[in-house]
Amino acid sequence: MNARTDLPVLTAVQGLPEPSFATTASGISVPYIECGEGEPLVLVHGSLCDYRYWSAQVLPLAKQFRVIAPSLSHYWPAVDAFVQGEFGWEAHVAEMAQFIEALDLAPVHLVGHSRGGCVAFHLAREFPRLVKTLTLADPGGPLQTTAQAVPATLPPATNALRARVADLIEQGEFDRGLEMFVDSVSMPGFWKKSTESFRRMALDNALTLPKQFRDPLSAYTREAARDIATSSAARCSSTVRRAPACSGATSRSSRSGSSSRNARRSQAYRTG
Repeated sequence: MNARTDLPVLTAVQGLPEPSFATTASGISVPYIECGEGEPLVLVHGSLCDYRYWSAQVLPLAKQFRVIAPSLSHYWPAVDAFVQGEFGWEAHVAEMAQFIEALDLAPVHLVGHSRGGCVAFHLAREFPRLVKTLTLADPGGPLQTTAQAVPATLPPATNALRARVADLIEQGEFDRGLEMFVDSVSMPGFWKKSTESFRRMALDNALTLPKQFRDPLSAYTREAARDIATSSAARCSSTVRRAPACSGATSRSSRSGSSSRNARRSQAYRTG
């Protein structure tokens, strides 16, 4: 299900800037909104969301930053017939790296929420030169705190519920499927109590959910978080004059380890 709402009308209603489009090196056209001046701050949305998710944050943050909020490919306002590229968190990591390069933004302050937290985390790990600071908000995906032969995965009961949700959505029962999923990752009754704008956004992106379930997120590990912190420290030490500015990047990126340790504590709309 994809919205056909006229974009200028919708953005005016929500008080957002009109979207622009950036073409990546892979030929993917990425819609995004931009507001403000200053150091670039890139916001990566999570499950069932798109750039509209950040509508409450864009204008306040734009007082200090150049805020850029893209919609990942396959998410609204994409129309199925024009979707480019494969759906997957790894594909979205590469896509966001190319997006940052296409707009010549690097290094950016990078924020990821829910599934977008996974994308942001691995972007910072794989493309450290593109990221100045990393902030994860309820990052989606399993947490692995100790070394083990088999990577951490979601509990069987969670996977069973998600399979049922996928069946409902693929049968066209969007409201039932989304209610079951959203209530399971937040709290019972959350879907019915949520705002009309949130429900509309989730319905617009409903068909991405079965795709997401077929693409399990990578586990957060101490080793991966350490890689990010090490890369940040190395980048800072390479430019002595910018060391004071970079010191903030080191401490924030290092917090990705503590973020991963806390990843499962909060259940307020975690859609990983």
